[in-house]
Amino acid sequence: MAINFQESEQKYRRIFDYSMDGLLLWDNDHRIIDVNRVGEKIIGLPKDRLIGHLVYEPHTILGNGKLEILKHIEQVLEKGQTCSTMIFKDEEGNSRYFDCSSQLDILGGVNFTVFKDISEKIEIEEQLRKSDTLNVIGELAAGIAHEIRNPMTALKGFIQLLEEIITKNHLMYYQVITSELARIDSIINEFLILAKPHATKYIEKDLNRIMEETVDLLSAQAVLHNVQFITDMESNLPLVFCEPNQLKKVFINIIKNAIEVMPQGGNITITTKMLEGEQVQISIQDEGSGISKERIKKLGKPFFTTKDEGTGLGLMVSYRIINDHQGKITIESEEGRGSTFYIQLPIDLKEKSNP
Repeated sequence: MAINFQESEQKYRRIFDYSMDGLLLWDNDHRIIDVNRVGEKIIGLPKDRLIGHLVYEPHTILGNGKLEILKHIEQVLEKGQTCSTMIFKDEEGNSRYFDCSSQLDILGGVNFTVFKDISEKIEIEEQLRKSDTLNVIGELAAGIAHEIRNPMTALKGFIQLLEEIITKNHLMYYQVITSELARIDSIINEFLILAKPHATKYIEKDLNRIMEETVDLLSAQAVLHNVQFITDMESNLPLVFCEPNQLKKVFINIIKNAIEVMPQGGNITITTKMLEGEQVQISIQDEGSGISKERIKKLGKPFFTTKDEGTGLGLMVSYRIINDHQGKITIESEEGRGSTFYIQLPIDLKEKSNP
């Protein structure tokens, strides 16, 4: 039976072009020989601007992209084939994750790479991990908080009874005790927020107004620390379906943290804007010392804090509240140049009913 090479070539070309993953052929000089349609879309450049160029040229603008690709190529040359997950930064500074699998010399000096964008999958997995952690901690927190609150109530009652008979010599001790009891009470309240919320009423509210009220509330503390607020709030933002007091607590937690990481003073820049997909974004940027990548991954975990004094519950509570609002918190930071907290919220909550 005669083999129709032209027909076979056309068949393989169709398979190559219409594959669901990005496909790339490259030579031993690391230059692109061919790329399929999905590959063009993922890279963001048409085929005629890719063929003949080095495989890492399209990514040189994406931070450490070149190093990531060279490392992958090195492993391919060493092992003959390899699989790896590469991380790039896009033009907006967001991380993008790619699964890449390469085979050396599939045909006379031609090397083959299959790649796909798994950024959405990584993001969903991270949200699920945080959600599971919040649920477990929330259940534990509720039990612990109620157990502590009972003896706390008794202690506060007896301390108040002693107030009238305390002499001036012991007044300082009384003030320390009442101050610490108030601090414990504050921690208990944070534990209770970590528990699954009950009887939470969601209403349509002006997000800019909630932020303005928060800034007004913290303005005195900011002045004491030589901190100035710079606000850039997009006008005509649609009303957001939310629990206003809970959102205010999130804003207070993050802005107070921003004030505290700038002991010499500085600016806190707060912006609000509309995003695609019926989403709004709040960003809070400080000029503090920044947070390392390793520490960013741990933020929001129980009892992890970057401050000398703190429980780490504030940010964890914030994650819980934003998670309940079907939103997300992301953090960008560079050591020595400060941090930015991004809070993304949907305008309307899906399948969220009021009690």
